[in-house]
Amino acid sequence: MSSPANVNAYVPPPPLEGSARVWGTVALSAATFMNVLDSSIANVSLPAISGDLGVSATQGTWVITSFAVANAIAVPLTGFMTQRFGQVRLFVASILLFVITSWLCGLAPNMTSLIAFRALQGFVAGPMIPLSQTLLLSSYPRAKAGMAMALWSMTTLVAPVMGPLLGGWITDNVSWPWIFYINIPVGILAAIATLAIYRTRESPTRRVPIDTIGLSLLVLWVGSLQLMLDKGKELDWFHSTQIVALAVVAVVCFLFFLIWELTDKHPVVDLSLFKRRNFWTGAVATAIAYGLFFGNVVLLPLWLQQFMGYTATQAGMAMAPVGLLAIVLSPIVGMTVGKVDARRYATFSFLVFALVLWMRSRFNTQADFMTIMIPTLVQGVAMAFFFIPLVTITLSGLSPDRIPAASGLSNFLRITGGAMGTSITTTLWEDRATLHHAQLVESVTHGSHATSSALAGLGSAGLDSGQALAQVNQLVTQQSFMLATTDIFYASAVLFLFLIPLVWLSRPQRGAGASDAAAGAH
Repeated sequence: MSSPANVNAYVPPPPLEGSARVWGTVALSAATFMNVLDSSIANVSLPAISGDLGVSATQGTWVITSFAVANAIAVPLTGFMTQRFGQVRLFVASILLFVITSWLCGLAPNMTSLIAFRALQGFVAGPMIPLSQTLLLSSYPRAKAGMAMALWSMTTLVAPVMGPLLGGWITDNVSWPWIFYINIPVGILAAIATLAIYRTRESPTRRVPIDTIGLSLLVLWVGSLQLMLDKGKELDWFHSTQIVALAVVAVVCFLFFLIWELTDKHPVVDLSLFKRRNFWTGAVATAIAYGLFFGNVVLLPLWLQQFMGYTATQAGMAMAPVGLLAIVLSPIVGMTVGKVDARRYATFSFLVFALVLWMRSRFNTQADFMTIMIPTLVQGVAMAFFFIPLVTITLSGLSPDRIPAASGLSNFLRITGGAMGTSITTTLWEDRATLHHAQLVESVTHGSHATSSALAGLGSAGLDSGQALAQVNQLVTQQSFMLATTDIFYASAVLFLFLIPLVWLSRPQRGAGASDAAAGAH
């Protein structure tokens, strides 16, 4: 084991060259792709899983929740575990444990065991994203760090799109356990390749004491917060004593966690990173922007399927083009991010996101497939200029030994932002729809010419009065959710504009400083 002094004097290994760099990039990207894919592939398989294991659809959602909670807890521990075990050993161990837990998930005989295995899978997956980014950065010269991130980020742009499509196909044509079994060959090959290429590039380790109190508080407040966000809508938020209890536990444990971690000699999470202006501005901007982005990613297919008559496959096709321009433009951003002020790129990204959401706020119930797909295609431009510049800002100027901790902590904020964005968006959507429904119903009276004409038309089509009124109510409901959807899109566009000044609070980083930004964007 190395001493703390040796850690501080740690000099990272030289960049890889030739085929070693190529295969190293492929191995790291494959592991990342597998991880990101698995976080979304199970979503469309929930009905099949619930039916096969004999539980309700509500109970089936724990397959998603258990993974998310455990993953959110593990991600910020990356820095601590890296110091204890080393980057390469921890990364390879995470891949192999992920393979084992994927196999166990596929073999699960009942829902209880599946939930337990999914929680284990989420926990062991925690270090994979931050460490894949850290190892990839060490494989490239400083001048090509942006290009390395661009190559890596393309896998994270494709995987969320592929997840639902691949998961649906496997569930329909094979069986749901295979959504987990497909991880086994990919994970084994990625682990073997990583070990072969990176085993001589291990980072120094030291026996850092385990902060058991900090770890316990982290588990309690993160677990309570994640459960509150996942179950809040289902349990009617703070009208539920369970949600109130989870909120109290989350707040109290979070406050104690802050006090303990800021005063402990060996904290499990390095909160001193927030003293760096670039870190907190970049991490907070990423978390809020990702929450807005992810909330709208959830909302659009939900609205299409529930109120526009789209099937799951059609909704997936409407969302699929989001990665096209991102894949084309990401290498360009990667090559130039060291030469251009990253704040300009991030600002451009937020402006395009605002434009896309404004375009969507103009939708109505007559919007055709192309009208819906065009903003999704344009959104790829925003995504290409979003991840890499914000990661450059967040991690710029950090020494190599602090990159894993910073990447893990910024990823944790992003994951939490995504969970909060989803919960807030879906809750506001239903609340606004209820408000619009009440307002529209005020106009549906016997004295209204439009109402009388509609009822007369439905009556001439053979519907009795009760059926005609039910049809009118269905139309009112569709319009109220349409209005609620455009409200969310418009508000999100405005919030993206408000985020721009936050980015400009950071200090500019050029050249080597900018190239030092490792990966932290998923």
